[in-house]
Amino acid sequence: MNFLKKLFGNKPHEAPPMTKANAKAAQHKWFLPADSRKQLTTLFASLVNPVNIHLFTRDGVNDAYNDFILKFLDDFAHLSDKILFHPHKLGGDEALKWSVTQSPTVLIEPQTYDIRFLGAPIGEEGRSFIEAVLMVSLGQSGLSATGKKLLATLEERRTIKVFVTPTCPYCPPQVVNAFRAAMERPDLISAWCVESSQMQELAERFNVGSVPHTVFNDTLSVLGQEPEAQFLAELISLKDADALLSQPQHKPGETLDVDVAILGAGPAGLAAGIYAGRAGLKTVIVERENIGGQVSVTPIVENYPGFASIPGVTLMQVTGAQARQYCEIIQEAPRSVTAGPAGVTVTTTNLKITARALLLATGATWKKLGAPGEEQFFGHGVNYCATCDGYLYKDRKVLVVGGGNTALTDALYLKNLGVDVGVVHRRAEFRAEKHLQDGVRNAGVTLFMDCTVESILGDKKVTAARLRDNTTGKTQDVPTDGVFIAIGETPNSEVAARLGCELTEEGNIVVDAQMRTNVPHVYAAGDVIGGIRQIITAVGQGGTAALTIFDDLAKENVG
Repeated sequence: MNFLKKLFGNKPHEAPPMTKANAKAAQHKWFLPADSRKQLTTLFASLVNPVNIHLFTRDGVNDAYNDFILKFLDDFAHLSDKILFHPHKLGGDEALKWSVTQSPTVLIEPQTYDIRFLGAPIGEEGRSFIEAVLMVSLGQSGLSATGKKLLATLEERRTIKVFVTPTCPYCPPQVVNAFRAAMERPDLISAWCVESSQMQELAERFNVGSVPHTVFNDTLSVLGQEPEAQFLAELISLKDADALLSQPQHKPGETLDVDVAILGAGPAGLAAGIYAGRAGLKTVIVERENIGGQVSVTPIVENYPGFASIPGVTLMQVTGAQARQYCEIIQEAPRSVTAGPAGVTVTTTNLKITARALLLATGATWKKLGAPGEEQFFGHGVNYCATCDGYLYKDRKVLVVGGGNTALTDALYLKNLGVDVGVVHRRAEFRAEKHLQDGVRNAGVTLFMDCTVESILGDKKVTAARLRDNTTGKTQDVPTDGVFIAIGETPNSEVAARLGCELTEEGNIVVDAQMRTNVPHVYAAGDVIGGIRQIITAVGQGGTAALTIFDDLAKENVG
């Protein structure tokens, strides 16, 4: 649930109950609804040390946000005697003292830390704001022992800017990474949470087109939410952590002999690793990109058993940690894969892996248009996740490309955010369900039917898309600030094709009920085999494949 909706609700602003801790609340005119005040009062009961919160505003700049955060923080101060609120105007001595130039800006305990919000922390970012208040009051960064030891080696100043939007569920954990680092090393680290929609000039300066977008010392930019270790490695080194954290556990050129090699660390691959390892099979998972696959970039996963709602990246972090208890995960690109009567061989960037069985859990990827400019402007106007990046385009123009349920759902979502939306579809009729078609038409979404995107235009970011009318052949350049692509998925079955596995016309790997392919010692599971592409089906297929491999190898041993 969106934090802002949960916090403020739709209830009238009732008078709060009298409490011993906050007797002054009786005469206060409340901004927050009663239920939210009750929740916050419970949270603030754990505050230990006073927390000074300073707000800086300038009339005529972001007035609506200034008014919001002023009332918001005034309520905080009336909910707990431990919260001390200090409103200021920009240009005064306090603003000069702490180098504050943007309105609104919030500083938390600036005498000790440089933890600041540029822009009012609305929506999802309310979570990181409250967490920062709690951390500062407790005087504990919450970093792991390893993280603390790592930060102790830092000798130079660092400024971290995390650009966020109110609708991004990945953003708060990345912001908290920054705040924890700033608390652990207040002598050297400054941490800023920047609301991109409120600080557009700053966001444009750093070419922010997708969030969370983290900038270290104005030199290193990274996208996405990161584990603590990766975040800290980048903070200290000012280098991309992929290479730093993928230090080989084995010597270059080493050969690993295992029972099972799994390609892909999405839900299917991780589940298979758990089941194979628990069955006593020596197992290794090889993943060339991020652990968790597409799920790790899914903002919210709903109704996965055990979790009514959970960020995709969190679900995959938990699953990945569990898998590592039973098998090794190697983050390297597979260079070659061969299969023969004795088993399979996987050669990665640094290793040679020989295995008795191979599981292909390589998943599927968003289909690309293949249009010029698509790769060039990815993350700078070209996007594939409307939920994550849509808020960046509030009061701006975007084109959604596609004609299925996903495309029209994205279009309606963006329209609801206040985005000027157009939909480009290569056919004369949509493939989406009728209620979605009716929805986009009733919402006044501009439709470019029977058109294709010939190219995406721009300089540092997208400025237009060149559309071709499939009937007349004429082209037009449609001004736009962003292009959201929602045209389906492509199975990552190239390795399977090279091994001689049977594929469907769509490129999905053909398997039997036990996840066997037509090639001996080769199995497949998850999105790469098509069908119902859901996390729960991928997990089930991964578990099934692992147990099938165990049975097949046991029979070979007996034979």
